Amino acid sequence: MDKQNKIRVAVLFGGKSGEHEVSLASARSVMDALDKDKYEILPVGIDHTGRWITAGDPMALLSAGGPEPDRGEAEGENSETALATTQGRELVPGASHARFPVVDVVFPVLHGTYGEDGTIQGLMELADLAYVGADVLGSAVGMDKVIQKAVLSANGLPVVAYLAVLRSRWHDAPEQVLDEIEARFAYPVFVKPANAGSSVGVSKAHDREELVRGLDLAARFDRKLLVEAAVDAREIECSVLGNDDPIASVPGEVIPCHEFYDYSAKYIEEDSELQIPAPLTPEQTRRVRELAVQAFRAIDCAGMARVDFFLERGTGQIYVNELNTIPGFTAISMYPKLWAASGISYPELLDRLIQLALERRQDKRDTQTRYEFDH
Repeated sequence: MDKQNKIRVAVLFGGKSGEHEVSLASARSVMDALDKDKYEILPVGIDHTGRWITAGDPMALLSAGGPEPDRGEAEGENSETALATTQGRELVPGASHARFPVVDVVFPVLHGTYGEDGTIQGLMELADLAYVGADVLGSAVGMDKVIQKAVLSANGLPVVAYLAVLRSRWHDAPEQVLDEIEARFAYPVFVKPANAGSSVGVSKAHDREELVRGLDLAARFDRKLLVEAAVDAREIECSVLGNDDPIASVPGEVIPCHEFYDYSAKYIEEDSELQIPAPLTPEQTRRVRELAVQAFRAIDCAGMARVDFFLERGTGQIYVNELNTIPGFTAISMYPKLWAASGISYPELLDRLIQLALERRQDKRDTQTRYEFDH
């Protein structure tokens, strides 16, 4: 395809979250797999301070781990620091008159806060840019585990018992918080930051001492903490793809090398096992896929999501654990692996996500934004 006719895809990676390094790994995989005959790839890095890097090789710079570029490097006279829509409006104003090439679609590969939580999506909406994945609402609900569980419950979807704790309350009245948790749950319990992913800040507490450490750890990453009842369960995951008519992949099962699927088990150690497809009965497979689509629709998601489940041993009860609206895209990530097992290759999956983004933007443009009435 002629370069003029290629779709220009800006791939965003890095960001101001604890999942910065995971984002780099995902973005490398995405950029390697995008069809170079169809797409012109424009890498855009965001460093730990939130500065956007478009000049030079943003991936190499961020992968080197620092030092962070000073403001002159990131936004100097010779750098290009503005993304533009097809209307020519700037997305990120720069200090210079140089302009980043016109962008057709943005592929945010930004896990966690300031990327998966609706903030970057709001920026794209203001710039009238097509972008891959959920919009502001779906992203925000998908990111906040407390709000997400409330929405899922309101839609009749099964979730495990949970309790939300504000960081300020934990700091001001720790004994009351501990007593409340122990009155509500038997040990063990899981403690998580409400707004984080990749199991960052997640711990499993077997007693009061571990609960204190877990709440302290989670409080480092968010102002809102989530305490959940632990269930003896298998961990099942299912990928969803689509906009208004989403489809679900075959389910897979995670067999973690640790007591639970923590950050190290996901990204550092290689002893965790992924079984695709998951060894489930036909009825369990049907139910997981059905619940995955229902959960996707419940939070008004779009484009993609990985839906994680607990399959309780003994009872066979299936619980929706959480949705990830920008799931991992590394070579070992479950989202693309599940679609590959369902007959959609990694490059084709990226094609579909980009087309869904363009369709979603067109659908929004069909919505009237100015009210006119007859006098």
